Amino acid sequence: MSWNRGGHGLPLLPGYTFPDVTRSAFHRPQTLTYSRGYALAPRATVGIGQDPLPSEQLIQQQISELSFETPDVTYGSFDRGTVEDFIPAHVALDKKVLRYYAYFRENILFCSEEEFRVRPVVIHYFLEDNSMCVMEPKVENSALPQGKRIKRQRLPKNEPGEHYHWKDLNVGMDLEVYGITYHITQCDTFTKEFLESEGIVLNQPEPTPVDPFSERRQNPRPSFTTASGSDKMHQFLTLDRKVLRFFALWDDTDHPNGETRPVTIQYHLVDDTVEINEVYKRNCGRFPFPALMRRLKLPKKTEASGNFPSCVLEVSTAEVEEYYSPKDFRVGQSITLLGRRFLLYDCDGFTKDYYQKNHPDLEMKPFEVPKKKDPLQGRRKAPPYNGFGSPEDSLQNCFSLIPTPPKKNVLKMLENEHKVLCYRAKLDSQHPGDENRRFVLSYFLSDDMISIFEKPTRGIIGGKFLKKTRIAKPGSTVDDPEFYSPADFAIGATVEVFSHRFVLTEADHNVLQYLESNASRIPLQTLDSLRQKLLGVGTANSQPADHNGGDVAAEPSS
Repeated sequence: MSWNRGGHGLPLLPGYTFPDVTRSAFHRPQTLTYSRGYALAPRATVGIGQDPLPSEQLIQQQISELSFETPDVTYGSFDRGTVEDFIPAHVALDKKVLRYYAYFRENILFCSEEEFRVRPVVIHYFLEDNSMCVMEPKVENSALPQGKRIKRQRLPKNEPGEHYHWKDLNVGMDLEVYGITYHITQCDTFTKEFLESEGIVLNQPEPTPVDPFSERRQNPRPSFTTASGSDKMHQFLTLDRKVLRFFALWDDTDHPNGETRPVTIQYHLVDDTVEINEVYKRNCGRFPFPALMRRLKLPKKTEASGNFPSCVLEVSTAEVEEYYSPKDFRVGQSITLLGRRFLLYDCDGFTKDYYQKNHPDLEMKPFEVPKKKDPLQGRRKAPPYNGFGSPEDSLQNCFSLIPTPPKKNVLKMLENEHKVLCYRAKLDSQHPGDENRRFVLSYFLSDDMISIFEKPTRGIIGGKFLKKTRIAKPGSTVDDPEFYSPADFAIGATVEVFSHRFVLTEADHNVLQYLESNASRIPLQTLDSLRQKLLGVGTANSQPADHNGGDVAAEPSS
């Protein structure tokens, strides 16, 4: 071990170090330990033989000089400025896409009319992950597989495996991807501003060359062949998915059990075919097959048509002299199709516009069809109440095979929950033993039900006299019952409950507050009787109230 190698300024070279002959400890410090079951290698704090490390021999002054020394010569001055928040690329560049417009040429083989086609595409570059996708705009009736040509991915740039970057793209350049060369013609506004902000100079936009095939289709070459009666290709290109729809009535009253049924007649302009569908109403009882006649061309005049009876299983095209056309369908008139008579009474908006534009001489006269009266409407009467359950529950058996509970006024139940009007009553009976019986009549505002509780008195065991139920007024019918309401409960009024007569003698103060808050629906006589009893205030000819809690009606002495 060298001795005093740093104190004398000698270089660390052979011959310049001197061993310490007095040293007797040469063991290395322990640097392998276990903590919570894991092997750790802590930093050594002493050297071989417990000698202090050179870093520990620095005095405090030297440590202070090293910590506050500014290395201006080597690294320049260190200016600790404001540190901006780090924003990752997937957040800063999220939903930011560069869009380029390009085209590629597709060679056409074995065709004498054209050599190539120009197919425009749109290239999307996603700044978030440097991925790209190529989309081709769809053209209707092009008969070409268009749409997504290359799904979103990182496109290879060359054989070593590099990928295209947004710095490699510019207007006017060729982009070769998977053997197809796309020529970029222009870009959108966002792409232009982004590239210019990054210091990239964009080239001038170029026009997309004209596709010879599309130009030839728009301007067809003159044909010297004899024109046929109808151009099927022109009819398909101009009238595809255009349908005339008529609303008609099928008069089938000539047959036994026949009737007039509503139908829709659809005339397809693309191939002059007609189809007829029935219009079913809900619960009409018919099979769910509305197709009355499948889509076909209807012959109007054939060689076999005439007064002489004939039987034809199938009419060929050569035998048909004339088919039905849009001129034969007129709103407001009848038409016979395959031996069935139909009355056209209306049509949709597209059909009206078509006739005004192409056949203005045809007069359309739509009219309203009178609604059929339900023959069973007058016969539907509810059976009489059988006495089981409430009338509302029994009536549900007439509406469906599986009866459901009658609907309740949920809003009323929520607003008047736990609101009860309490009255004191006595029994109006000819029996002498019923004179001292006293009752509490409770009216529940949530469901308009009444319950009666009897107070225990001498010789009489109290308890529930009547559970919660709706009480009908005397004289009301079973089919149209009229139930008791708070407007009928005046002091001194008689309430008849299942052949028992109760006379109201007193009420709670909450009853008066509730009736005054709904005074528009309560008779004045009921309010005056409650005010006279509870407050001692009434009409001019009213008697003063008994402030000792006695009843208004005189009670016989016991």
